[in-house]
Amino acid sequence: MAGGLTPENLLYALLGGLLPPLLWLWFWLKEDRHPEPRRILIATFLAGMFVVPIAFMLERTLSLAAKALGVYRLGGGFITLLFLWAFIEEVLKYLAAKYTALKNKSFDEPVDALIYMITAALGFAALENIFFLINAFDANSMSGVLTANLRFMGATLLHMATSGIVGASLGFSFFRKKSRKRNLVIGLFFATLLHFAFNYFIIHNKDGSVFNVFVPLWILIIAIIFTFEMVKKVKMKRA
Repeated sequence: MAGGLTPENLLYALLGGLLPPLLWLWFWLKEDRHPEPRRILIATFLAGMFVVPIAFMLERTLSLAAKALGVYRLGGGFITLLFLWAFIEEVLKYLAAKYTALKNKSFDEPVDALIYMITAALGFAALENIFFLINAFDANSMSGVLTANLRFMGATLLHMATSGIVGASLGFSFFRKKSRKRNLVIGLFFATLLHFAFNYFIIHNKDGSVFNVFVPLWILIIAIIFTFEMVKKVKMKRA
């Protein structure tokens, strides 16, 4: 298939980047019995997209610093860099949700933390996907199609799963304000750890079977679906 970033391929990149996250968002919103204000959801999704360039700039800065220090490809140095990259993205997704939704009066029940965190994550994944697909289609169209499939199965799921962990941590502490900061730190730590592990195994996947990495993500997504139900019961028990 022909390569090059033609207007047609750009359209495919936009659709391939946006449609899977939007479909996932539709799925998760169905899990919420009390729909959130549409304007807040849109703002949160867009905020998730907005922080992508910030993440890229911070990660690029760290990469340049690591290269200048001569530790970019050293075992421990590169592992630390991967962990910091993951941490940056998880914190930025949280901040996107915090300043558009979690500080808003619409954040009025535990499950909302999951909804808004996942919404921000899907916005982040959408723009990140578009950037990757533009690069892939610029090489050749088949590369773009393959990249879209891998991004749908892997990176989009990853962002949902990690932000779902943070959202669940906040949801479980909804009625315990004293525990929120602690829960947030714990949630961000485990989200970062999962994000780091995914990136590490993708990079060091010697046998080329990416499905060995993706299958645990699917299992985790199923676990988050059950977590939704658990977080819903937090309010029911305390109502």
